[in-house]
Amino acid sequence: MSQRLRLATLVVVLIVCALVVRLAWVQIVWGPELSVLAEQQRTRVYNDPARRGEITDHEGNQLAFTMQARSLTVSPILLRSELRQQQKLAMDVEGTSTGLSSEALDAELDEKVEGVMERMSTEIPRMIKDSGAESSKVDEKEILEKLHADTHYEVLVRNVDPDVAADIAREFHGVAADHQDIRQYPNGAIAQNIIGKVSMDGQGQFGFEASGDPLLSGVNGRSTEDVSATGQVIPGSLRDQVPAMDGNDVTLTLDLDLQTYVQQQLEQTKAEVLAQSASAVVLDVATGEVLAMANTDTIDPNGNLEKQLEEGKEFGNPSISHPFEPGSVAKIITAAAALEEGLTTPDEVLQVPGSIHMAGVDVKDAWDHGVVPYTTTGVFGKSSNVGTLMLADRLGEEKFAEYLEKFGMGQSTGIELPNESAGLLPSLEQWSGGTFANLPIGQGLSVTTLQMASIYQALANGGERIEPRIIDQVTTPEGEVLEQNEPERVQVVSPEIAKTTVDMFRSVVQSDPAGVQSGTGQEAAVEGYQIAGKTGTAQQVDPETGAYSMSDYWITFAGIAPADDPRFVVAIMMDDPERTGTAAPLFHNIASWLLDRDNIPTSSPMEGQLILQAGQ
Repeated sequence: MSQRLRLATLVVVLIVCALVVRLAWVQIVWGPELSVLAEQQRTRVYNDPARRGEITDHEGNQLAFTMQARSLTVSPILLRSELRQQQKLAMDVEGTSTGLSSEALDAELDEKVEGVMERMSTEIPRMIKDSGAESSKVDEKEILEKLHADTHYEVLVRNVDPDVAADIAREFHGVAADHQDIRQYPNGAIAQNIIGKVSMDGQGQFGFEASGDPLLSGVNGRSTEDVSATGQVIPGSLRDQVPAMDGNDVTLTLDLDLQTYVQQQLEQTKAEVLAQSASAVVLDVATGEVLAMANTDTIDPNGNLEKQLEEGKEFGNPSISHPFEPGSVAKIITAAAALEEGLTTPDEVLQVPGSIHMAGVDVKDAWDHGVVPYTTTGVFGKSSNVGTLMLADRLGEEKFAEYLEKFGMGQSTGIELPNESAGLLPSLEQWSGGTFANLPIGQGLSVTTLQMASIYQALANGGERIEPRIIDQVTTPEGEVLEQNEPERVQVVSPEIAKTTVDMFRSVVQSDPAGVQSGTGQEAAVEGYQIAGKTGTAQQVDPETGAYSMSDYWITFAGIAPADDPRFVVAIMMDDPERTGTAAPLFHNIASWLLDRDNIPTSSPMEGQLILQAGQ
């Protein structure tokens, strides 16, 4: 063998050995890493979002529901690369790339890719417009800018009909029709303080959407599939399929018609009396269920949120989160406690002076008077601070503190909503000079509108306080009704004393032409029905001085309708109205609307009048 042949053979052997070593290196050293990269490039993991549960009122009226839509998305960097590959392959097949320099070929490919993207930017809006959607929501220039973006993810158009989105995705390579849920609130601002809203990513953000998120949200599903370099699905590669578990549907105790009426009444009253705000709660006496819970300035989630927030609208729920001093409306606790302990009777005549020295301070009535023979009924019908403290003094501090606890003061109600305040009640150990002169007349403690309603619900319900509830029923996607925890119940006073107390507080709405036997809340009366309730006026604390203001007040009213066969409790708070008066007219409007709407039988006529002031 010649030297030249041996040299050629050696070269071939060396080349083969190099190739073998290279192949071994790729397979053994780089192989695992390249395999992982290849799998990452071809693997697609798809999420199947769970449907968020629907929220309805107790009659099945929709309060919140989810509408399915699609977002058209792309990966601009990947899209341009794949379009370039497609155009290069097409030119190779046609033979038009032969003979072109690399610079000329790049320019030709750039032009072709640009043409495809321009067609996408014009055709996508046209297809959406032809489907009946508003074309003003889709901007051709904006789409083209996003297709040129140096990013891996862009949303071209949101809220596209699923069928239209599927057509567009089939028409244009690289465009995905991503699942998108749109939460709908068909009643706008009505009950939004209770319902709340979800964030852009579908998580509960405010109200029941937040506190009920575990019930409503469900669990997303997922699946895995392989695709080719050109984005085509590889048959038979579908795996790891986990089906989505939709959220539960929740029926609330709310009455949408009543909620609407109460919100309208609150807004109207706020405007008339120039109050800072107002809130109202309506409870079902027998169950403690919330039929309405309304505030002024509730935001409309369908409107311009930023503008509404600037105008003072809010997502919050002051009915449970903003406590206030209730004033005389809380005197019913003193009344029920004194009756339960056998320390007085409705007809006992008390010689009530114009002022009283108690717990180290002097307390006067809201009007000047000498000694007046008020009955116990009259003490509360006339809203005498002095008479109330005379009865509280018989109870003593420790016994009175026990009843405050039984009525739920200083405790959250347990309502299934977020950000509930427990109010404020100083513990007995913290009572100082003047505390026992304030608490029995509704000063020195704070309650929410819901807590105030709960006090009256207990007395209207035979003395049994039931935790207020907002959830009526939870239903799974399969139609199974989930059992709910029973609300806690506390027997505050006996059924007999509860009835006696309610009957006694009918004096508040009593009218007497002579004025002697008239109560402080005559405007709350509803013709044909017996009504019991209590007015309240509480001084607000001046933030500058830390003392009670002589010009700023909380105006309250809580009442029971009908008093002889209790069905509803209505509690109202108005924050610092400029025009004086009571909340009694607003109670009248709400109670009369309810009684008429539900065809509640009229009450038996009262026999004579309740005696508020003896010796007349």
